[in-house]
Amino acid sequence: MADIAPLFDSNRAWAMSKLRVDPGFFGRLAEQQMPAYLWIGCADSRVPANEIVGLDPGELFVHRNVANLVHPADMNCLAVLQYAIEFLKVKHVIVTGHYGCGGVRAAMQPEQLGLIDHWLQPIRDVYAKNEAELKDVVDEYKRQNLLCEMNVREQVANLSKTTIVQNAWHRGQELSLHGLVYGISNGLIRDLGVTISGVDPVDPIFRTEPKQPAP
Repeated sequence: MADIAPLFDSNRAWAMSKLRVDPGFFGRLAEQQMPAYLWIGCADSRVPANEIVGLDPGELFVHRNVANLVHPADMNCLAVLQYAIEFLKVKHVIVTGHYGCGGVRAAMQPEQLGLIDHWLQPIRDVYAKNEAELKDVVDEYKRQNLLCEMNVREQVANLSKTTIVQNAWHRGQELSLHGLVYGISNGLIRDLGVTISGVDPVDPIFRTEPKQPAP
């Protein structure tokens, strides 16, 4: 307990500071959450989702994993996605990568790291698909950051291929997918310009028909 004692002190100070500014804050928060956004980001401790976009608890639904991946077989990510879209009715799903991502850097190296190698395979696939463009970037750090951006774009595309997202569009639900990248060195986020708000931009092979009601 002694090792984590400072966390309790910080928690009390944070709670008191919230109450000083807004005495009803926690009462409202306990009633329900109504976020407009689902944030899919990296687990990196330097990328605190709520803080960097200036939102309070309850305003941003968050899923984080190493290198902000959207695996089609990741039940954790898909469960969060479904809950956010179908129950919380979020209007925006935002994939946010960050420059200097350790997961992206690891995916570019030949050394074995263990289980994480399997998790990072999709990033190696992105690298292979864009190898010619990446090899033209001589500076290693800039090449890593370019791959960070490419990875975000790929994950936004992966989201658009899910039946969860496509069913929302088929229902006429207002939903947009976005790709952002965060600069740890300056604290700013960039829009990568890959917003998708309907099924039309999705490659036809990945489009699904509207889900039919049970007879």
